[in-house]
Amino acid sequence: MGIIFLTVLFDMIGLGIVIPVIPALFFDREAGFFTAAVGDDTISIIYGLLIGSYPLMQFFGAPILGNLSDRYGRKPVLSLSLVGTFIGYFLFAVAIWQQNLPLLFVSRMLPGFMGGNISIVYSALADVSTPEQKAGNFGLVGAAFGIGFIIGPALGGVLADPEVYSGFSYITPFIFTGFLTILNLLLVQWRFPETLKERKRTPVKPWSGLTNLAKAFTYSNLRSIFTVSLLLSLGFAFFTQFFAVYLIQRFQYEQRDIGFLYAWIGLWLVITQGVIVRRLGTRFLSSQLLSVTILLLSFALAALLLPAQSHWFYVINPLIAIFQGITSPNLTAIISNLVGVDRQGEILGIQQSMRSLGTAVPPIIAGWLNALDSRYPVMAAALLVLIAWMVYFFVFRPSNE
Repeated sequence: MGIIFLTVLFDMIGLGIVIPVIPALFFDREAGFFTAAVGDDTISIIYGLLIGSYPLMQFFGAPILGNLSDRYGRKPVLSLSLVGTFIGYFLFAVAIWQQNLPLLFVSRMLPGFMGGNISIVYSALADVSTPEQKAGNFGLVGAAFGIGFIIGPALGGVLADPEVYSGFSYITPFIFTGFLTILNLLLVQWRFPETLKERKRTPVKPWSGLTNLAKAFTYSNLRSIFTVSLLLSLGFAFFTQFFAVYLIQRFQYEQRDIGFLYAWIGLWLVITQGVIVRRLGTRFLSSQLLSVTILLLSFALAALLLPAQSHWFYVINPLIAIFQGITSPNLTAIISNLVGVDRQGEILGIQQSMRSLGTAVPPIIAGWLNALDSRYPVMAAALLVLIAWMVYFFVFRPSNE
């Protein structure tokens, strides 16, 4: 568990570092990546396409990596994914240096495909967990996510700020996170245990993301809960991918401001998934918790539209972190418990594909919505999460777990 925790932690620090950098690179005119002739509406659409390219590739990569890990083991496939991630970060730094927009897309798509490694981590956890332990152990992974979001965004905001040190620029965070990925790779090679006890010769196909998506809805006991997972991913992606843009355009946030706010959100994710989820797991079923937390999450997202002063976000965002922090591991635990031990890699890979698809589509749409009004992506987030709760409560029903 400790090695799995550290592996996820290093991965999430790397992901978190770039969170405040990419929106600032696009929407801060002083960054100089776009000329003055390129309008904000065009930048917004390009930004949405770039952000969407990462989870779109993850949609294809997650089931492939999940199936490969069922076939060859968790450790070698996880190592391969980290190598691809390192190359992607390096290429992104080169793309910024050369102001090369096509390379910028390539450098996000490669680690996006390899970013399906979270399905491997969940599979490794499922290998070593009893059904009763899964929600708590998945919550521990969520705590690593949270710590990564405390350290990563704050560090990224500082590393990209030349006012902190004259040698810092938008390139610096990507160089740093590339070396962090190498450290993670060494950790996996030296200390990560192979958790797969019985290998399964699952067929691996390039388009397995699409076929598995269709296959997911053929399982009568998984159809409705996968729909919930998809809707939650759609809704939450509208928030996560364009909230930083909302902060820049409405409240004139800079990369440091974004980094510190996301670090605050990460702190509450740690508290929630490291402490609250485990304690709630001893008193309530996962199905009971989701009946409440999904609904409250939709209300908290809608509340982001209310403040006229940005300090209120330090009050509202912890609520989002708490409700999302409880929802995510318990939803994964429900899905995992609905299938046998021999299909964990396959099913959790499919779930990651669902999440990736749900994360890929909103940025593309949100680019156009943001061009109309920066509040619209947040409105879409709250509405889709509310629909997810309705499907969960009235279609899946807690008794189906």
